[in-house]
Amino acid sequence: MSKIYLALYKGRKSGRTPKALAMRVADWVIRKATRGIYSHCEIAVALGDGVFECYSSSLRDGGVRSKTMRLPSDKWDLIELPATDVLTAKLQMIWLMTQGKSYDVLGSLGVVLRFGNRPDKWFCSEWCGHVLGFSEPWRLSPNDLDKFVKKAS
Repeated sequence: MSKIYLALYKGRKSGRTPKALAMRVADWVIRKATRGIYSHCEIAVALGDGVFECYSSSLRDGGVRSKTMRLPSDKWDLIELPATDVLTAKLQMIWLMTQGKSYDVLGSLGVVLRFGNRPDKWFCSEWCGHVLGFSEPWRLSPNDLDKFVKKAS
């Protein structure tokens, strides 16, 4: 069975294009508003040779998606999750039900401002929290997930 991780983004977007600068500002705002070092999270399944199949909802990629990528340790922290048949099945089921759904910008603001979510849209920590079985995952930031997952280990 493949290893499964909660992958937490602590990196800084490189580049000087307007899009890269906007992403750097967005990451900074998320970190400041949620009082932590992480601005994004993924559920990552190890494929081997440092490559992962990553599942999440991403503002940069337009919503719920799967993406094959490397997760260098200077930009990502990985917390190993118990790789059970139940977690694997839940990940695949939620992925199939939500793939292509839009990113929930207002919902992500609701983590800080404490208002509800939209069931037809997802933000990263809400999506990952849902896969991990947290109740009310729309209340969780990547930094909250870091604390709760470490506490449960």
